[in-house]
Amino acid sequence: MKKFRYILPCFLLSLTLSSCNGFLDREPWDSIDTSKSFQAEEDAIAAVNGAYQPLQWPKLYNMRMWTLDIVAGNSIVGAGGGTDGIETTDLANFITTTDNAGVLDVWRGPSPGILRCNFVIKNVPGMNIDQSLKNRCLGEAKFLRAHYYFILVRLFGGVPLLTEPQTSDDDLKPFRASKEEIYKLIEDDLKEAINLLPDKSSYSASDLGRASKGAAMGLLAKVYLTQGKEYAEIVRLCEDIQKLGYHLNEDYSDNFNPNKKNGPESLFEVQYYGKTSYDFWDNENQASWLSAFTGPRNSDMVAGGYGWNQPTAEFVSQYEEGDNRKDKTILYLGCPDFDGKQYQSSYSTTGYNLRKFLVTKSVSMDFNTSPANFVVLRYADVLLMKAEALNEQALTTDAEAPLYEVRKRAGLTNRADIEGLTQVQMREKIIHERRMELAFEGDRWFDLVRLKDNYALNFFHSIGKTNATEKHLLMPIPLKEIEANGNLKQNPGYN
Repeated sequence: MKKFRYILPCFLLSLTLSSCNGFLDREPWDSIDTSKSFQAEEDAIAAVNGAYQPLQWPKLYNMRMWTLDIVAGNSIVGAGGGTDGIETTDLANFITTTDNAGVLDVWRGPSPGILRCNFVIKNVPGMNIDQSLKNRCLGEAKFLRAHYYFILVRLFGGVPLLTEPQTSDDDLKPFRASKEEIYKLIEDDLKEAINLLPDKSSYSASDLGRASKGAAMGLLAKVYLTQGKEYAEIVRLCEDIQKLGYHLNEDYSDNFNPNKKNGPESLFEVQYYGKTSYDFWDNENQASWLSAFTGPRNSDMVAGGYGWNQPTAEFVSQYEEGDNRKDKTILYLGCPDFDGKQYQSSYSTTGYNLRKFLVTKSVSMDFNTSPANFVVLRYADVLLMKAEALNEQALTTDAEAPLYEVRKRAGLTNRADIEGLTQVQMREKIIHERRMELAFEGDRWFDLVRLKDNYALNFFHSIGKTNATEKHLLMPIPLKEIEANGNLKQNPGYN
């Protein structure tokens, strides 16, 4: 039997898949021998379930993706001091080196998912199973492969482009494809996924959380926005998403409430269910790290409470008067109590902690039992993408409506605040709104680096990080990977 491996991380990988009776929320997990042919519907379902699982792991959404807000300047590591989180601190201070452990994580994090997607895409088309199920499985794999590559290309630029499962007979030292080639695959995958996937509303309760047509539309809109192109198509995609029935939750906090997962605002979430017999630090863990990690240290406010991701005073100063998201996003001296407990500014080195993702002890009694999902894409983001795309087409007045819809929920009901703006002023208003609406959800870094006219560097310099240069807008290729594959060339400026 040939061994399947994925080359980006240069390590052997077993294809671990979950048996499915409720998507990704059931134990036990089991392994499928990749040398055996796929025959039954359950084989296809198990294979595509395996393609979702790396999203849950610490290398991606259970840690590294949300720490990007620290790198983006919204917050500091905090934590326990010393070397706790030093890899993220170095990234945030723009002194990272090619042996940074966090960089290695996000380089390797998507690769098992890409392998598993490629395995589905190669094997499922030839299966004699129900066509609608076949289409769904292929659509999910296409969406997920695009998602994984979208993470990589935004962080590193060009990466090896592999579209089939690699075996021991293949060239195991691929070159980096260009950024343009990676984006071409992402766009093609998402266009196919849109045609193959069902609407979210057609999923049963046990399958809710799978990729859907709306999720693929939303991700494609973000891919276009990131590249600064296809603004008219972005608007069309956003309007088509609205027609599918998505709408804003009345309460902003409902987006992060573990009792209201996959709600009407949600396009795509990484799924967790909390109860697990696995080690909390293992990939197989089914509990979210967010509440335990971001809860105030030494406060007993939540189970865990490691004090990570402490908002900066500069970030907090950006809230407008009357913005109700402030009390729902951060903890500060004098804020409303959390679960009957009063916040003390001494819990944090900045005087602030995150509230947004905290789970009460009545829901998660121990540090390793949080069932909260990680929200990757939601309708508020869609509205803001639509506003930005309209404004970039010089349709600035038209951009007011979707922007106002987001602000209105936040309690910012004076529409005159966003009326009569120039295109440049509206652009600034939308970027500000994205920062506040999507705070600590892993979007701020990607927004900064995609904007033109040195937007990212100007911001970093304005908050005192004057050593930030253009090279820092991409992460270095990890030294371990270059040593294992001499065909990988380092990003400019890194040794």
